[in-house]
Amino acid sequence: MKILHLSVIVLALTSLPVQAQKAVRVTYRTVVNGNELPGGARTVIETDGVAVSIVTLPQEHEKPQMPSPEQHSYIDLAGKRYIQLADMPDGSRIGTITPSGSLPVSEETTETEMIAGYRCVKARLIYFSNTLDIWFTRDAGVAGTPVPAYGVPDGLVLRVVRNGNHVTEAEKTETLRGRETAVTLPAETGRIVDRMTFEHLLREAFVKTVTVFENDVINWEGEVVNPVVGMNDTLYRFAGGTVILKKVTLPEVHDRYSLFAELTEYSAGDAYDRTGTVFVLPQGEPLTFLDGLTKGYKVLPPYADRHGKEYRGVAATGEYSPPVELVRFFTPFGVRDYNTKRTVPGLDWHDSAYYKQEITHYLPLLRGDVWIGAFIGNYDRGGHRLTLRLKYYPETRELSPEPSSVKWIKPVFNTLPIMEMAGQQYGTMFDGDTLSVTVDIPEGLRSLKMVFITTGHGGWGGGDEFNQKMNELLVDGRRVWSFVPWRSDCGTYRNYNPASGNFWNGLSSSDYSRSGWCPGSVSEPLIIPLSDLPAGKHTFSVTVPMGKPEGSSFSHWNISGVLTGEK
Repeated sequence: MKILHLSVIVLALTSLPVQAQKAVRVTYRTVVNGNELPGGARTVIETDGVAVSIVTLPQEHEKPQMPSPEQHSYIDLAGKRYIQLADMPDGSRIGTITPSGSLPVSEETTETEMIAGYRCVKARLIYFSNTLDIWFTRDAGVAGTPVPAYGVPDGLVLRVVRNGNHVTEAEKTETLRGRETAVTLPAETGRIVDRMTFEHLLREAFVKTVTVFENDVINWEGEVVNPVVGMNDTLYRFAGGTVILKKVTLPEVHDRYSLFAELTEYSAGDAYDRTGTVFVLPQGEPLTFLDGLTKGYKVLPPYADRHGKEYRGVAATGEYSPPVELVRFFTPFGVRDYNTKRTVPGLDWHDSAYYKQEITHYLPLLRGDVWIGAFIGNYDRGGHRLTLRLKYYPETRELSPEPSSVKWIKPVFNTLPIMEMAGQQYGTMFDGDTLSVTVDIPEGLRSLKMVFITTGHGGWGGGDEFNQKMNELLVDGRRVWSFVPWRSDCGTYRNYNPASGNFWNGLSSSDYSRSGWCPGSVSEPLIIPLSDLPAGKHTFSVTVPMGKPEGSSFSHWNISGVLTGEK
């Protein structure tokens, strides 16, 4: 009971009004590399020696803001607390309270300097590998700082220098007279969270997140019967369950956003490393890949190699565009489902494979109503579980920046057999041949480029998965680019691969270098500049010296290419 009474007394004392002898307002400016942005933001603190309020004023000519958290910060000097609050766009309030004792402590030096009319002492702090020089005065009769995260000295901070080139310094100081108190601490703090959660929630308030797939299964079930295809937010399954598809409504954001795809995958039974892809289906043409999914791949336009073998739906025509590949990923060997079935001393298996890749170059395709799908090739009943989120990060707080530019995006080819388990052919058209597609480049394009993804497959010693092969891109018969796709960092992902085979020489199957991919990773798209290409019809050709079959084993290449430009 005595402890309870003491707690009540302490709370009462820290909430009592205190007669302040003096109140001070300080306005700070920020200078970076000796330059100050004209009309830039200002930080203002008010302190009465008992409490401090901290406010950041917007830039003088700032454009209208998007809905964002409204932040309030206080230092309770008497209660020895740093209080941060935020009124969120949804109307809620969150807060975090940091005891002063857990804030960094700087080491006072003997250096002094006159700043804003006060004699200041320099203190130094090393914080997250940053060197901070904090100049403060005890002559003002009050304490306070514009950056409490760096600690609260026993005086008034008038300058903070980070790494010698980022300066926050007092521009103006004012004595506030005739007031009982300069600062009133908030009575309502809202939902209290820890500091890291508070900062995370502030950042996430600006991010537009769309969950496309949520722990959805991709497996082999044989025949799958779908409801009527076309409804929004309905999961459809094709190719025996190895392809999932959904029509979703995405934010109509302007160009000044960065777009990332986040994927999480784990095994629900399949032990092998598998090719995966996330794709968006182009619409508006007489024939689409959706027709192939719903009616069978044979309705898609054929492409014939020099042997007369046909491949359906892999190349653009005047009436059809292949799927646009957003992310190509590779599942590890059995992560999660096999974590307890095979142990290796010294290794702790990850729970899931996580992939995050920027796809901002496809932002114009990912607005409004779109069809997004995912494929993982496997014949396992348990298969895999996949989560996909698209995250839109603003690059500006402005509500109405300049109008979005007009983008031109044209899928050219995609040889990855998304409907592999429904009979679509592997990409073996490179057997002494080229994949050639003719595209009409419109007038007035600038910054023309091709987004190109390539990976080689053939999982035995002589197969293209384990042998370096030159990829070449030709335009109208002229080589414009060549590259050997090769990943030598596959051992980095060993902790994702519990079911990977372990060999006599100490290596695991997942360790071996591969043609542009590793089990548990994404394949990076290559950006091939084509800015000097004039308008008109041009033929794009890809050639690879594909390896010859051995018995029932054969090599194949999954290659996708998309042209992008600005009008």
